[in-house]
Amino acid sequence: MGLGVTDRTAGRQRTAIADGREISRAGLRTLLEHEPDFEVVGEATDRISSLTLVRQLQPDLLLLDPTISGTAGLDALRDLSSATPSCAILLLMAAIDKSDIIEALQLGARGIVPSSAGAGLLLKAIRAVIAGEFWITRRDVADLAIYLRQSLVARSSKITPREIRIIAAVVAGYPNKLLAERFSISEDTVTHCLSCVFGKLGVSNRLELALFAIKHHLVPDSSAIL
Repeated sequence: MGLGVTDRTAGRQRTAIADGREISRAGLRTLLEHEPDFEVVGEATDRISSLTLVRQLQPDLLLLDPTISGTAGLDALRDLSSATPSCAILLLMAAIDKSDIIEALQLGARGIVPSSAGAGLLLKAIRAVIAGEFWITRRDVADLAIYLRQSLVARSSKITPREIRIIAAVVAGYPNKLLAERFSISEDTVTHCLSCVFGKLGVSNRLELALFAIKHHLVPDSSAIL
């Protein structure tokens, strides 16, 4: 396990680096040491030492290579964001997949920067997340918008005609008992059907379902379809 810690200096953004590659850590450290408003307070070379570092120091910013866990996933981010919820985590990734962006933001990352980014872009991203903003590149924003639209279409296409009618009834305010009577099915069947719809659309309750359906024009006028 590798862990390096330095003393605190008041008035600077306390930054930690978690990256298994020595050359990458050295480059990041050198970059930040030339900036008067940043101080590198610690470095970690693996997942365990990363957790120890952030728990002990509670840095303002963590520069994280998510592959530090030894996999291509985001397991390290999941653990670290839980251990230090007040810390802004900026991911440095060699390859950025659209699904990774969504998952990373959901897991608590404040931004994602390509590992190949130049010093100017990296510092701009760092200062943005420190200021409380989210950071992804404009190209990633455009790609993400397309991905989300395609994902919405894919999810909506899985909804059956009967499920559309049940969704319309939910939007109209029907409780489960009236839904069961309306469609001549049991309340247990209604509950099971709604559970399936929740899973298909990525919502967790009737209110989220209704809001999703209205926002994305998933159903026509409920009075017409019922």
